[in-house]
Amino acid sequence: MQRRTWIGALGAGTVSGWLAPWATAPARAQLTESDAALGVRQALERGAASAVASLGRRDGFLANPKVRIPLPGALEQAARLMRATGQGAKVDELVTAMNRAAEQAVPEARDLLVNAVKAMSIEDARRIVTGGDDAATQFFAAKTREPLTGRFLPIVTRATERVGLAERYNAVASRAAGIGLVKGDAVSVERHVTAKALDGLYLMIAEEERRLRQDPVSAGSALLRRVFGSGR
Repeated sequence: MQRRTWIGALGAGTVSGWLAPWATAPARAQLTESDAALGVRQALERGAASAVASLGRRDGFLANPKVRIPLPGALEQAARLMRATGQGAKVDELVTAMNRAAEQAVPEARDLLVNAVKAMSIEDARRIVTGGDDAATQFFAAKTREPLTGRFLPIVTRATERVGLAERYNAVASRAAGIGLVKGDAVSVERHVTAKALDGLYLMIAEEERRLRQDPVSAGSALLRRVFGSGR
């Protein structure tokens, strides 16, 4: 592939987002597409690793209000009744088990996220650089959500099946689903937790992405400073 500069390949009209600082930094004028793509890959790897490390540990979900997994909506009314009748401990047990299950599942995401970065094309990198504030996060979600669902679900199932309330919820939700009262991921605790765990993972990746876009210099990598920095 011809090593032309990234700015030349994109054209002046598309310089935006992370790319904007390059327009005012002559020293970056000769940055090649390959260099820029490598910088994007480094950024994505850092963001993914940080998100997995943050969530894939004890209390990674349970103690973080941004990602803490609540009861499925169909169970909330029953949970309020149980608390009113002195059975709040059972409700708390299920909520804790759900979040612990997510914490156990998240480390499974590391390899798939890394592989998605390694397989990223220069065109993918260009779209991320010129895309919106969550372009990298959307890239990860598109590439990994479906396979991660398959990896997470068995782990979540094993972690929640030991809680009797989860089994009772699934039995009720299954009957409700048969008449259209429960839909989507709420048809089982396991699917609910899996979906919410992935939502939390991509949320944390999005936070890392926003942080890098706002302050690329703090990343500490010479290449990232060159690709995303503002010449400081």
